Amino acid sequence: MADYTTPLEATFELQRQTLKQGHDALVQGVDFQKRFSNAVLDTLDTQEQLQRRVVELHRETVHNTLDAVEGLPAAELAADDVRANIDDGYDELLDGHAEAFETVAAEFENNVESYDELTDEYLAAVEEQLDALVEAHEELEAQSVEATEEVAGQVEELQDQVEEVQEQIQHVSEEAAAAVEA
Repeated sequence: MADYTTPLEATFELQRQTLKQGHDALVQGVDFQKRFSNAVLDTLDTQEQLQRRVVELHRETVHNTLDAVEGLPAAELAADDVRANIDDGYDELLDGHAEAFETVAAEFENNVESYDELTDEYLAAVEEQLDALVEAHEELEAQSVEATEEVAGQVEELQDQVEEVQEQIQHVSEEAAAAVEA
């Protein structure tokens, strides 16, 4: 008996592998997005520290300039007032800077957590649907293989019958020829 089901089974297996690879690609894409979001969140602290350091260096530069101005006669009194005002301004800037980064980081972290929760739910739903699809696909494969085997069996039975009829025709032809010769 010829095996008509092997190509059919191979086709179904290829389809299932394609589904699995598509699912794996989706999971990897979501995982990449999660890792990227967490990396951005991690760099916020570094960004804040760098910007804070730039502001502090600028303050230091202004103080160095004031130190140079203080060396001038009658500038000492004005320099102290300017230095106090500058320090107040930089303190407010640094406080606002810290507060802004704190707010941005908290909001971004909340968004990342929400995104992670949503994508986890999405992936769970996709996996559930994929499992159901694969199960239905396997059932369809089983039915298709069974139907193919039945048809193959019927074809073989038909071939056997045709061969029997051909043998009978051959036998009758040989008998008829023998009768004609006799």
